[in-house]
Amino acid sequence: MDKKLFGLLIALMTLALLGIIFVQWYWISNSYQSKESQFVTTVRQVLLDTADEIELREAEKYFEMYNDLLREAENPENVTFSELIYRIGNGKSNDAHIFSDGILEEDFKLSSSFLDTDVDSILFKRITNKKVKTKILKDIDAGSNRVEKTESFSRLKPYERAQFEDAFSNISAKIPIHRRVTANDISTIINDELTLRGIESKFQFAIYSNDLGTKVRTQRFDLDPETTFRVSLFDNKDLNIGYQLYVNFYEQEREVFGSLIGMTILSLLFTTVIFVAFYSALSQLFKQRQISQIKNDFINNMTHEFKTPIATINLALDALKNPKVKASDEFTGKYLKMIRDENHRMHEQVENVLRISKLDKNELDLPKERYDLHDIIEDSISHIELIVDDRGGYINSHLGALKTNVLVNESHITNVIVNILDNAVKYSEDEPKIDIYTENIKNYVVLKIRDQGMGMSKAALKKIFEKFYRVPTGDIHNVKGHGLGLSYVKRILDDHDAQVSVESDQGKGSTFIIKLHLIS
Repeated sequence: MDKKLFGLLIALMTLALLGIIFVQWYWISNSYQSKESQFVTTVRQVLLDTADEIELREAEKYFEMYNDLLREAENPENVTFSELIYRIGNGKSNDAHIFSDGILEEDFKLSSSFLDTDVDSILFKRITNKKVKTKILKDIDAGSNRVEKTESFSRLKPYERAQFEDAFSNISAKIPIHRRVTANDISTIINDELTLRGIESKFQFAIYSNDLGTKVRTQRFDLDPETTFRVSLFDNKDLNIGYQLYVNFYEQEREVFGSLIGMTILSLLFTTVIFVAFYSALSQLFKQRQISQIKNDFINNMTHEFKTPIATINLALDALKNPKVKASDEFTGKYLKMIRDENHRMHEQVENVLRISKLDKNELDLPKERYDLHDIIEDSISHIELIVDDRGGYINSHLGALKTNVLVNESHITNVIVNILDNAVKYSEDEPKIDIYTENIKNYVVLKIRDQGMGMSKAALKKIFEKFYRVPTGDIHNVKGHGLGLSYVKRILDDHDAQVSVESDQGKGSTFIIKLHLIS
């Protein structure tokens, strides 16, 4: 994929993901503000209804007591009766209706003890409505009239209630607030009002008078401006007396957010799924791009690895056609050996690729037998010693382990050690300097192969056992190879339940450490 197109694709995917996250955040933020505003509006209405209910309950309580006293009263202080009489006639039948509406006002002086104030007595009126309906029926034949009379009495309670409330509001203002309403009553009324509106938030409250606290309060009340609401209570404008009920909803944020928790969790869940999908897609894109690059590097490197032996073989064959070379057994043998060596080199390259392929498919047969690790090490050194000598280097053995019997596949463990030694030679810019150590640690024999080559960076150390990875990477042929050697090393040692690790400092060399289980 073209770099520009690849970058554009990543930018668009990133922009889309950020857009989704922003929209989700914007929706949650707006929903929270809307729910918070709705909560505030509902709570304010709750407090208004609470104040009305408290005042109504008090008025009802004392009005019933007033009515009981009024019913027991016998001798009014003063009695006034007003009457209105009017007649309605019927021209066809000569019948007539006479109506009488009378108002009986009785003044009573009642004790104010039921109000628990310092006032001795209170003057109230009992008002009774008397209605009389008289029907006069004229009998012309008999020459006489017949009279039908109906009387009804009723109390004018709305009027009485109005005059009671007017008087009571001024008198009750002198009653201490803790005698007019209790904390339990307020708590019950607020709870009922909140439940009616589907709110379960906890609260604390207190009644204040002119910014001073009263006895009516809950123990944990805190006047926090952010979460406290206020409503007027028992407000008397005539006497300029009133109270304020403060209610603190200290779990307001939890209540508001709780109403959104379901949708918020779903939103975050779907956003997380999208993010994971985005990350997976992005990882696959990078992986595919990396695989494509590795594939191209592998093809280039393998082409280079085969190109040189093929060219050498072709030159040797052309040389063998020369009559002078044919005549000399020495030259003929030299060129034939060259052809055989280059052919063997290509065969080894093919075998390495096939080994990795079989390992991936779990088709590689690894029968294991008892061997002495030191013998395998000596055999491995013999494969690489001539190359080291040719470059003026050395391989020193420091085989200090006393117990060296291991259960391994001799051929593959030899290849493992040869691969590591071959890398030590390849990545040595000057003459190769290699030291091999063995030691016993608990139930293991530890093999260390140390070189003084170019070393590796920390980033390279994390990738050296990956297939096709080479140091340096890319289409660079200052170091021959195809990037399969160390991947093969890792897979073979894993199959032997062995451990392999690498220590390296760039510019100072590397140390490969292999731990194999001992057998008795």
